[in-house]
Amino acid sequence: MKAVGFYAPLPIESQDSLQDVTLPVPVVSGHDLLVQVAAVSVNPVDVGVRHAKRRPLSAPKIIGWDAYGTVTAVGDQTSLFKVGDKVYYAGSFKRPGSDSQYQLVDERIVGLAPKTIRPEEIAAMPLTALTAYEALFEQLQIPLTAPSQSQPSKTILIINGAGGVGSIATQLAKLAGLTVISTASRPQSIAWTKAHGADFVVNHRNDLVHEVHQLGLKYVDYILELNDLDGHWNEMCDLIKPSGHIASITENHRPINLKKLTKKRGTFAWEWMYAKSYYGTDDLQSQHDILNQIAAWLDQGLISSTLTKALTPINAANLRLAHQLVESQHMIGKVVVRGWD
Repeated sequence: MKAVGFYAPLPIESQDSLQDVTLPVPVVSGHDLLVQVAAVSVNPVDVGVRHAKRRPLSAPKIIGWDAYGTVTAVGDQTSLFKVGDKVYYAGSFKRPGSDSQYQLVDERIVGLAPKTIRPEEIAAMPLTALTAYEALFEQLQIPLTAPSQSQPSKTILIINGAGGVGSIATQLAKLAGLTVISTASRPQSIAWTKAHGADFVVNHRNDLVHEVHQLGLKYVDYILELNDLDGHWNEMCDLIKPSGHIASITENHRPINLKKLTKKRGTFAWEWMYAKSYYGTDDLQSQHDILNQIAAWLDQGLISSTLTKALTPINAANLRLAHQLVESQHMIGKVVVRGWD
């Protein structure tokens, strides 16, 4: 089968940073599905893994964590899918990725694909949708059902609302009945964020405490941090409501001072979408259920895909271009690469 991988952490401008390779088709067993991959998306994690310091590899490392495709074989312990099913998923951090014509993936982290949107729109969704859903409804413990009219709407601050996760988190937060304050700084990203449901947009390049106070709010009930935890930590501790919840998907580069949340009895939680598959947790199959729910909302038109750019076909040249777009840190929404030569 065709695949795209790398042997060493080279700058993306290098022709060898990602290379076209040929590999054997993997053999299915156990809980695995063998999926013929039709479209993939590139996320910041792809860039991070490609940049990770390591010695040159003797065999290519295949990355990629968003995929849409067709089930071509099932393992002897599967029960959720059959051959021919159209599926989408974000995969596992511990296994070869989706930048290949065929991929093995545990059925318990796979969802049935939406039926009403295009393959490239589907491939843009799994990783960011899982991350946003888990962050909001598991880590921040936001009730999924919207509050009744007699209850005031709670507020969430989403830092970096125009990115892949922020774009879907905004939509999911609105489904849950929250008032969404999202951050963006450029005219294009501000417009995108508003189009995806943000009630207010504030500039994360300014003092966020001042920006939120200018809206007439002293505190917010929830904060979802999607960019620069170190830079925003003190602001978040000031803005979070007593007994409020903060969740982050970005790593800190210096110690964060949790004592700042002590008097407020605040809660801080990490969200790492891969944790369930990495550790084989008891709730592994929850990702199957979440993806099925996301697909239903997409088909019902309650949320929309965050695709903004599609390239074709899937090969090293186009994946290098997609990585460059993500590395620019100016990407709005998601970039997808579709189809094989």
